[in-house]
Amino acid sequence: MVNPNAVAATSTDLINWLVTRGLEGATKEDLLDGYCNKLLELGVPLMRFHAAQSALHPVYGGTGFSWYQGQGGASETFEYSEQPSEQWQQSPLFAILNDNLKEIRERLVDQNEASRYPLLNDLRQIGATDYYATGVSFDVPTHNAPKDAKKAVDGVLLSWASNAPQGFEDRDLELINIALPHLGLALKSAASARISKDLMRVYLGRDAGRRVLSGEIRRGSLQQIDAVIWNFDLEGFTSLSEELPGNEIIDMLNDYLAVAVGVVHDNRGNILKFMGDGLMAMFDVGEIDEDARAALKAVPELQERMGALNARREAEGLPVANFTLALHAGEILYGNIGSETRLDFTVIGPAVNQTARIAGMHRSLGQRILISDDVAKAAQPCGQDLISVGRYMLRGVAEPKELFTIYKAPL
Repeated sequence: MVNPNAVAATSTDLINWLVTRGLEGATKEDLLDGYCNKLLELGVPLMRFHAAQSALHPVYGGTGFSWYQGQGGASETFEYSEQPSEQWQQSPLFAILNDNLKEIRERLVDQNEASRYPLLNDLRQIGATDYYATGVSFDVPTHNAPKDAKKAVDGVLLSWASNAPQGFEDRDLELINIALPHLGLALKSAASARISKDLMRVYLGRDAGRRVLSGEIRRGSLQQIDAVIWNFDLEGFTSLSEELPGNEIIDMLNDYLAVAVGVVHDNRGNILKFMGDGLMAMFDVGEIDEDARAALKAVPELQERMGALNARREAEGLPVANFTLALHAGEILYGNIGSETRLDFTVIGPAVNQTARIAGMHRSLGQRILISDDVAKAAQPCGQDLISVGRYMLRGVAEPKELFTIYKAPL
């Protein structure tokens, strides 16, 4: 018989722990690992725990966390899929979600026949004697709402397995269920924090996203910094976009921009914005000489990776494109610009404008890569062979600018 006083005292301990960790901003991994160990500490014979959540992320559609006694926990991600996989459709958690079940309980030690769920047969093979699963919804309940196996669900699906000879006792499941809303709330808090960081990083960039989340959100809050600006564009993309179907254009653009973004990030730069078939990036890694060397080091890497991408696309019978790149260094204003209801975290200033002017010289000079004398001087000594292509008056610039390109000896 369950002692209500003992369960109440134990559940209070677990609830207080969950609330404290939630308020402290624990990550999902730390929270769930600690939760499983806390259950063991409170006498619950836990062998395995699993949690599954949908995710608001551009790469994957869901996350999972699995914990095993003596091994600890590990996270995994699940790709977006138009149709649920066979493995997922055979899962008890899928049944809870789509058959409108409140919970599933199977005492594995008592049954001689195989379970309808392959996972439970696998768990029994490694010593599991009892299995319990349920879910916590973060949505406001809607009566008679249709279930859709492909729809992302705002909530968490959870399961617990025991290897005790008689499985879970009633007090174990009562403790789990009493604390369940508090576990759900702590997980929702952790998920919200993770989603905010992921979306800020993806849509604003790594540095800008971090700055906004740290509180730099006032309109007009600008920081003056010295940095190197990159202007990257695809050549001939406009004419290609008039000839190719829309989906092929998007796939092509994503291929090339992914290469450029990867090179910038690998060299400690930050993407500021995408501009049609190009992008603007910033290198602010230290003093201006460090910025210039980092930006120049990235150029031959970009050439190599773009060449490899073009070779792959040609081999697959896909259209290819080349690129232009302009580099300039100087003072820029970096921060929030816009209206009270719509802000952009970006850069402005003469250096940004001059980079655009230099980018306009590619066709007339016949050079895909153009580098201002400010970058060339700041980078010395550098590992690239910089060749002057002459001095020019740029529109809106009072003094002539000497422009350089990078000489790359043929292989």
